[in-house]
Amino acid sequence: MKIPHFNNPILQRIIERFSRSRDFTISFILHLLLVIIFGTTVVYKATQEPPDFEGGDSGSFVDQDKSNTPPPPDQPQETTQEFSVTTPVPNNAPPITAITTTSTTPLDFSMNTSVTPDMPKTPPKAVSSAAPTAATTAIGTSGMSVAAASNIKAFTGGWGKGSGSGQGLKQREFEFTAFLGQYAGGNWNSTVEGTHEPFTKGSLPNLLYYISKWSNGKIKTNERNVKAIKLDSDDLFTIKPPFIFMTGTRDFKLTDKEVENLRKYVQLGGAIWGDSSVPGLRSRFDIAFRREMRRVIPDKDKDFEALPKDHPIYTQNYYPEIRDVPAGMNYYKLPIYVLKIYGQIAIIYTANDYGDMWQFGLAEDPKTKKLVIDLRTNALEQHVAVNTYMWHIVCYGDYLHNVNAESLDPTYKFGTNIILHLLTRWEDQVSRAPKL
Repeated sequence: MKIPHFNNPILQRIIERFSRSRDFTISFILHLLLVIIFGTTVVYKATQEPPDFEGGDSGSFVDQDKSNTPPPPDQPQETTQEFSVTTPVPNNAPPITAITTTSTTPLDFSMNTSVTPDMPKTPPKAVSSAAPTAATTAIGTSGMSVAAASNIKAFTGGWGKGSGSGQGLKQREFEFTAFLGQYAGGNWNSTVEGTHEPFTKGSLPNLLYYISKWSNGKIKTNERNVKAIKLDSDDLFTIKPPFIFMTGTRDFKLTDKEVENLRKYVQLGGAIWGDSSVPGLRSRFDIAFRREMRRVIPDKDKDFEALPKDHPIYTQNYYPEIRDVPAGMNYYKLPIYVLKIYGQIAIIYTANDYGDMWQFGLAEDPKTKKLVIDLRTNALEQHVAVNTYMWHIVCYGDYLHNVNAESLDPTYKFGTNIILHLLTRWEDQVSRAPKL
């Protein structure tokens, strides 16, 4: 092959190189083709790529082509619509209930639209709604239904004589029976003496005796017949005690049946009175009682609250001189804590260990007419109103304090005020409730 001659030496050299090397020539041509094909493609796409935030279907923020034009009118979108359709109802036809339709919607809200078709000149016969039942009709602002009020009235009606309207507590007569709450586990009888019923010595017997004696018999407490009542027993609903006295020093856990019974009991108008036999907070009984009572009243919006000083226990009471919480064992003076239903106390908790204070009975000295600790003994020379073991600790020990007649008397009066309030707290609220 004859190579033509060019005056340009560089071009002449390239042509000579191509002529001598077939591989070089092929490689050069292939590279040239690749550059032409792929190079032009990339350049073409780069010039056509849309800018960032372009509008349109991509859902971006800015539409470059329409940035200076007003937005298009709102387009109809799918929404959730709940509407009722009312049609004329013939006199002999059953009422037509509301029809509710729901469609899928991408929006974050729902729209309630009432659609009513054209009505005839003569309106259809109105369909009257059912009258509210006694179970749902509320009394006052407490949320109590008529049915609940009637049940409470029936459960609590036998405790006091007379309505109490315009009548002071000291002019009225009451009769009731109180019980120690016998719960599963724990030492529920820690503040009474003896293992056989009835209990005649200790906290509840002494308190009830004080109430009967100093009311001159107007308040009959059956103080010599104090017994225990099992919290899983239906006796709660047949005997109808105004309150159950629960005490102890240990941890405990109520059974499901006990919780169910106590919940029904307080809903009917009964009350649970917890008194820790270890003064102060964070004891084992304190923690257990608060925990288990939250199972009895499990409402999330309810918790133990301190009783305010304007509560009727302080302002409308049997002993008006008791206007504050009296100091308990070892001078503890914590507030009184309560859980309420329908605005009234359902559970009351005293953490000052009044129960052990009440293991020391009170009597009147016949000579001085002053109150003294009741140290009477029986034929066997046993104390009849004082825990002998605890009395020895008071006299010779060093860890029981505030045990004397001057300190005990306010606690007995305070206990009386609590009980009288529990006996009467529902009267005004349910007085007009019908019998169902």
